[in-house]
Amino acid sequence: MHKTAVLASAGEGTDAQKPLGASPWHAGSVEATLAASDAKPEGLSVAEVSRRLDLHGYNRMPEGKRRSALSQFLSQFHNVLIYVLLGAAAVTALLGHWVDAAVILIVVLVNAVIGFIQEGRAEQALEAIRAMISAQASVIRDGQRQTIKAEELVPGDIVLLEAGDRVPADLRFLRARSLRIDEAILTGESVPVEKGTASVAPDAALGDRTCMAFSGSLVVAGQGMGVVTGTGANTEIGRITTLLHEVETLTTPLVRQMNQFARLLTGVILAVSAVVFAIAVAAHGTPWGEAFMAVVGLAVAAIPEGLPAVMTITLAIGVQRMAARNAIIRRLPAVETLGSVSVICSDKTGTHTRNEMMVQTVITPDGRFEVTGSGYAPEGGFLLDGTRVSIEDQPTLPEVVRGSGLCNDAGLRRTEAGWSVDGDPMEGALVSLAMKAGIDPQELRHRLGRVDEIPFDAQHRFMASLHRLPEGGAVLYVKGAPERVIAMCAREYASSGERPLDSHWWTAQADAAARQGQRVLGIAAKRLPQVPSEPLTFADVEDGLTMLGLLGLIDPPRDEALAAVKECQSAGIRIKMITGDHAATAAAISGTLGIQASNGTAVTGADLDRMSEEGFRSAVRDVSVFARTSPEHKLRIVQALQADREVVVMTGDGVNDAPSLKQADVGVAMGRKGTEASKEAAEMVLADDNFASIVAAVHEGRTVYDNLKKVIAWTLPTNGGEALAIIAAMLLGLTLPITPVQILWVNMVTAATLGLTLAFEPPEPDVMSRPPRRLDEPILSRFLVWRIVFVSVLFVVAVFGMFEWAIARGLPIEEARTIVVNTLVVLEIFYLFSVRFLHAPSLTWRGMLGTRPVLIGVGVVVLAQLAFTYLPPVQALFDTRAVSLLDGVAIVATGVVLLLILEGEKHLWGRAGELRPILKHR
Repeated sequence: MHKTAVLASAGEGTDAQKPLGASPWHAGSVEATLAASDAKPEGLSVAEVSRRLDLHGYNRMPEGKRRSALSQFLSQFHNVLIYVLLGAAAVTALLGHWVDAAVILIVVLVNAVIGFIQEGRAEQALEAIRAMISAQASVIRDGQRQTIKAEELVPGDIVLLEAGDRVPADLRFLRARSLRIDEAILTGESVPVEKGTASVAPDAALGDRTCMAFSGSLVVAGQGMGVVTGTGANTEIGRITTLLHEVETLTTPLVRQMNQFARLLTGVILAVSAVVFAIAVAAHGTPWGEAFMAVVGLAVAAIPEGLPAVMTITLAIGVQRMAARNAIIRRLPAVETLGSVSVICSDKTGTHTRNEMMVQTVITPDGRFEVTGSGYAPEGGFLLDGTRVSIEDQPTLPEVVRGSGLCNDAGLRRTEAGWSVDGDPMEGALVSLAMKAGIDPQELRHRLGRVDEIPFDAQHRFMASLHRLPEGGAVLYVKGAPERVIAMCAREYASSGERPLDSHWWTAQADAAARQGQRVLGIAAKRLPQVPSEPLTFADVEDGLTMLGLLGLIDPPRDEALAAVKECQSAGIRIKMITGDHAATAAAISGTLGIQASNGTAVTGADLDRMSEEGFRSAVRDVSVFARTSPEHKLRIVQALQADREVVVMTGDGVNDAPSLKQADVGVAMGRKGTEASKEAAEMVLADDNFASIVAAVHEGRTVYDNLKKVIAWTLPTNGGEALAIIAAMLLGLTLPITPVQILWVNMVTAATLGLTLAFEPPEPDVMSRPPRRLDEPILSRFLVWRIVFVSVLFVVAVFGMFEWAIARGLPIEEARTIVVNTLVVLEIFYLFSVRFLHAPSLTWRGMLGTRPVLIGVGVVVLAQLAFTYLPPVQALFDTRAVSLLDGVAIVATGVVLLLILEGEKHLWGRAGELRPILKHR
């Protein structure tokens, strides 16, 4: 069969919408046919390309159905609490107070604008993935090499790849030479993957499909040629895009609770207003117009119109605090959600680890040397049996280090962000090793000039370099897979000199290092009496070598990750490591960090695929480490945890993490090394890629939630007291002690000042020593319901007491109502000092002095009330009168009495132990 026909048939299948073949990385027909002939593949014809383009479509990521900007903006108003606020604005407008109505509408508008900006950016995640498709591709068509737009690729096209290219579609390799591809965006592996043409198992994990290249990955070395097996949505990255479309954005716990509360509040207000209106008209003969205006006052009093604004500001303050700790919040409600996190699902590479390779172990016949330091930074030393040693005192160690530095093409350079490697990450780690040993690789390479080399080849699995010695002759160094290098050696180098090779010992050492999650390299050498006149060949290096040592490399854990893991565990937050890397590597890193793997090993994606649905959920519940996972596995794990009513954080940096980042309650992307797709899918981005910053964000999230609860605990009783005062007056047929517009004044002035000060409250001492709050914990707890009723009753008693006392002394009703308004404000000020410490005494120096925001808020309210009471223009607007000094003292005294009563109540609750305080979630 002609090769063009073979390739054309490879591009066809029974289902035109599926990638070529059921297992394109396993089927061997294409390369087998190519190998049978030496003719150059001709590729597809122009006519065939046109036909397949019509059949499969352009090589683009699918675009979901988008809402218009207007539709997205209007959706921000679809909230029951917002409807209540709009109702409050309408009521206020009916009262003729247009300025006040405008203020409420501005609050609603600001909330909508913030939501519009902060939310609904899933489309940008898809755009970021589309941007990863290479703009151009080099192909063979009609027997000629051509450069075309990547979007014009079709299944069956022959694509040529070189170092630096972005893979434009999913490919099955026909030829590969020294080819390595960085697939971290899909698998999370720290080092490039060696590619070849040999078939692999049909059920091989994504990271093990060595005969495939995937769209969006990066060629870092070598050359390759492959046939396109999938384009657009039929690529691996396309499947991730489809998953993103299918993932629904979840609402946060607080948003769900506030929606329920708003619906309940709306129903209660309407029902109570109707009953009170009916009783006032039918039982007391109140004119319906007067009764209607009183009911309007009741609605104004009961609706906490300032609460959404204060809650939004509280969340915004949390955003600022988190930004100062390198956690950038992209969607405002995520701040509160962090406070209820119960599980953190974390990627390994770049999250717990530095995403920088490092030599951790050097094995020679003289012993196993541990290498200290972290990442590429050439800072550290060598330990033997836990004792620091000098490299000059170790005969075998310098030879291993020298060989790894010479048989190497990488370089290290210092940047503003730290040390960066130019070249292969593993070779960069070897350069760092040489510098830790006091060897300057550049000087060494200059002194022992390279005469010839054999580049790394995936088939032979080693690299060789030949160097001229100053004293004459040459030395050949070989670096590669340990089993391959061991097989090429006849002798080994020890402190006593060269001796016959103990291959079983070296193999056992390599296996032991691999079981610890290390990537192992073998280093060998051969002395030559003179520089060869002919170029190096594989035959020159495949035997007669002397084994120098083994190098064990890891992607080291971050220095601060261990402490961060411990703090999460003390806070009752479970951590699950989910990575695309090898199981042994994941288990080793998790063990170092204190994240226990099941029976010392990780559960792989293949293990999960073999489980039943119940077994899967059980594994997700019990297992801490998952390896060799695909994007679907990560997504299913997050969904299974959420099905168990867990609040889940998912961290990640690759395109493969994007669907699970979006599904999670809070997606956390890496800011430095993360892809744009992961950042756009996430609610939070870490500016420093530091796992410890996640813990800091949880700390701030818990503080924000505590402060939100304080705001609610302060707002609802004060509104409840105002509403009960009007209800009592109407039901008893009494004169209203306060007018609707005066109630609106109190709510607006105090909510914007006193309520807002609670947003700045510092963290509680035990904020990270208590378990996460329950997902089903109601926003109106038993204690809060009791506090609303109790404080509301105290407010009503104080209001009617002061009003009747003023009327009994013959004061005008306008002055009596002015006294009532000031009494309400004073009560709210003293209640503020009590609510700051609901679970601890407020009558302390710390409690009485308050914080700077509290003192500023109280000062502003006092000035506003002085203007309300004594300035003629304001008196005319709100129908108020000046009050005497005696009345002022009496007003302040009511606040003192309220504080003392609440402190007594707090003490009784504490002694009884019947109910934990509002801020304790145990």
